[in-house]
Amino acid sequence: MYDSKRPVDQATEETSVQPDRVVQWLTSRLEVEQALQAPLGAVPRERDDRIARMADVLQATAQGLGPAAAAVWAGVPEHVLDNWLANDRGFSAAVETAAALAAAHGLRQDNSPTPAAIRVMLVALSSGTAGRTAAELAGFTAHRFRQLRKSSPALAALADSARRARPHRPARFVPNSRRPRRPGEARTGTSFRLVLRDDQ
Repeated sequence: MYDSKRPVDQATEETSVQPDRVVQWLTSRLEVEQALQAPLGAVPRERDDRIARMADVLQATAQGLGPAAAAVWAGVPEHVLDNWLANDRGFSAAVETAAALAAAHGLRQDNSPTPAAIRVMLVALSSGTAGRTAAELAGFTAHRFRQLRKSSPALAALADSARRARPHRPARFVPNSRRPRRPGEARTGTSFRLVLRDDQ
């Protein structure tokens, strides 16, 4: 399972990154899930979908990510995750255990960059989240993110690709009386999963 080969030279590794392909892989999750569901010939049940999202939250938490980042990783709104934590004791205990695992292994105690943090940032960027907010979700300050971009051409290329993947919305006129005093962050793209309700 573990590769014992020598580490690849950093310059060679960075030039081999294909940012558009990586971002496409990260953002095509719903299509993949639908393709995997097709052989079963039925719409997934709400419970099964919820359990899958909960498992994703546990995976993200075990890699040192906080609740907001774990919600992005799992593809659920943060208030939905809060509701699960408040009303499902088993899930709440599992999240605490995953967080303890991450802490025991010293993951992200200094908000250091990890593949998990980069993934969350790219998913957030590609869904339309503002750059500063996406960096904060991943645990980086705006200054730290700028440093990372300057030091890694591969990261800069991935971030640019994620921004290009944002959903395009037609421009529309908003009268001055309806405009906010300060521009707000871009809204995330809308998507949905078709599931069969548990009460049906």
